[in-house]
Amino acid sequence: MADEKDDHEPESPDIHFEPLVKLSLIEKKTMEEDEDVLLCLRAKLFRYDVDAEPKEWKERGTGDCKILKHRKTGLIRILMRRDKTLKICANHYIYPNMELKPNCDSDRAWVWSTTSDFADEEMKEEVLAIRFAKAESAQKFKSVFDESAEEMKTAMKNKTLIEDNDQGDEKEDDGVVNTKPDASDTELAGQLKDLKVEDADNSTSEK
Repeated sequence: MADEKDDHEPESPDIHFEPLVKLSLIEKKTMEEDEDVLLCLRAKLFRYDVDAEPKEWKERGTGDCKILKHRKTGLIRILMRRDKTLKICANHYIYPNMELKPNCDSDRAWVWSTTSDFADEEMKEEVLAIRFAKAESAQKFKSVFDESAEEMKTAMKNKTLIEDNDQGDEKEDDGVVNTKPDASDTELAGQLKDLKVEDADNSTSEK
């Protein structure tokens, strides 16, 4: 009899648990929902640190670089996020006077400047450089970049742009690009020529 009692499994009570508070699903927005993707290419981005001694290129991150056009305002911007963390490393509008400068001895990299990059959630003047794995990708980036700058020029001339109230502070002054760093474009391009998409031995990574 004792053995029969030991072999008998105790009954487990049928208990049903419910959360005290029911949480509804929240849709996460990237602020890209109202934009069309004109270009999306994988690349490595750098910024020229004028505060460092000596001045140097610093790696901002590797990821997909997008050129986006807002369906309502008509504004076109560059947006790039780092792999894995998805942290923004470039976020600024393309304006008529923006121009890509070729990199010395390289057909895979470009240098340009902006007076209002918002990657760090505050407006900053930046000299940026981007490098692609293939020359074809670099040329495609330049083609869409130049077309976007020309489109913005025409839109500003015809006053067909609608002010973006959410990012009104991001507007540059008449589209004029001011390169604050005192280094010449040739010097900037020269310092970029040894940088590769696969590695960045000659640059300092930013956190």
